[in-house]
Amino acid sequence: MIVATTAPGLALRADVFARALDARDPRFDGVFFVGITTTRVYCRPVCPARVSYRDHRRFFRSAAAAERAGFRPCMRCRPELAPGLALIDAVPRLARAAAHRIADGAMNGRTVADLASDLGVSERHLRRALEREMGVSPLELAQTHRLLLAKRLLADTPLAVTRVAYSSGFQSLRRFNAAFREQYRMAPSAVRRGARTRGAGRASLPEDARLHLSLAYRPPFAWDALLHFLRCDAIDGVEIVDGGRYRRTIQIDGRSGFVIVEDAALKSLDWRADSGVQTSTARLRRPVGAYTGHINVAVSPSLVPVLMPLLARLRRLFDLDAEPTVIDAHLVESGLGALVARRPGVRIPGAMDGFDVAFRALLRGHAATARRPSARDPACRVAWALGETFETGITGLSRLAPTASRIAEAGSRRLRALGIPLRRADAVVAIARLVAEGALRLEPGCDVTATRRALMEITGVGDQLATTIVMRALYWPDALPLTDRALQRAAGGSTLRELGVRGERWRPWRAYAALHLWLEDEAR
Repeated sequence: MIVATTAPGLALRADVFARALDARDPRFDGVFFVGITTTRVYCRPVCPARVSYRDHRRFFRSAAAAERAGFRPCMRCRPELAPGLALIDAVPRLARAAAHRIADGAMNGRTVADLASDLGVSERHLRRALEREMGVSPLELAQTHRLLLAKRLLADTPLAVTRVAYSSGFQSLRRFNAAFREQYRMAPSAVRRGARTRGAGRASLPEDARLHLSLAYRPPFAWDALLHFLRCDAIDGVEIVDGGRYRRTIQIDGRSGFVIVEDAALKSLDWRADSGVQTSTARLRRPVGAYTGHINVAVSPSLVPVLMPLLARLRRLFDLDAEPTVIDAHLVESGLGALVARRPGVRIPGAMDGFDVAFRALLRGHAATARRPSARDPACRVAWALGETFETGITGLSRLAPTASRIAEAGSRRLRALGIPLRRADAVVAIARLVAEGALRLEPGCDVTATRRALMEITGVGDQLATTIVMRALYWPDALPLTDRALQRAAGGSTLRELGVRGERWRPWRAYAALHLWLEDEAR
């Protein structure tokens, strides 16, 4: 008998998942996991191991649910490398917000009560919501995130076990060892020995060497189109987008560093091409069963302590958890077949920081569409005046984007002195103060309608800006700025109403339709 295990309201189609598993269909990688009752191991649907008997299978929506049921991760297909499930389409708002924050490390060193307080609900209500929608408690979900990240770092990097423990969100080495042994029935050192046996042994990581990781996605992936949006949105000194590669500085929880990203499908990334920082001699090992595509990521050592939130933000920045075959098929049926055929796998350009997105959009007078900023970019002027200097050793990458607290402290008078028009300066400072005070959150899981309304209450923020900020900062796939003239033009209409009528056919992925239309309008 095939058993499908899930929370109420998220009924699994066991027959569909069984067929996907038998076919090793990569479109379902990360959408579900299968537990084998005879071995008590759970796998990705693309696992290269011999297909199990059907009556020995149990299906789960998440790795956390599989581990709660007593299964341990497969050492061949490595569930920690699977693309994530797009929670934004799967669960109600509270559970979605909690899941996003837990993935960002919100419970590392904090309690469920702390997280509930952040979300404005009772601890009991939060526990009940996650149990109902995801089948696990907040503690179990956080523990799974930590252990899978730790397992990945043990297998793929030369980090010392102690650094792995703290980088994964554990507050002590003793707790890490105990949790790892209890959940996986092996010592952390056993994973490291297994990696060396498979030819992935590493020397100790030098303090100035970059950490190398990969992040999986489901193909197809319109990498060039995504980089085009990010290039148009870039601030000199903060980001460099060229040669199919994305580089940027970042600050998370007071730690500053940089990342370098390239799609592995294009070419093998030569990390040594960037001078000034010693690189590790280790090469990324293609995981067995990696049927999905992946991007290669190099992380500066200063960001290792905040790897959990960093990797979560990178997944959102590049929209790696999208299911493009499903989205593209829907858009084709909705009348955008020609656009999808030209650029299959278009992704939403997300955000490393929600305020950073709003800051750029407001100063430039438009959100991140396919428009390239002018040579006298106001966002660049403010970033160079108020952003901190940060030495990366990479030519052209030397500045951190200004934070909300830094902009709020500077005030609109300082922005006006930098040549920013009064209306825009006041709007940027107003949002900066709200974000710095915690009255406005620009992050995934927040209430989309309430956030959009709060933005539009600020003088100088209209429908187009508010909607596109929500699309990127809140990672919302159904955002459609109806007042955008470029979208109206590309959609073949001339009014807001006509675009709205057409847009109803594109739900719940109107943001992807908007991206196709922006690109099409620019190409004309």
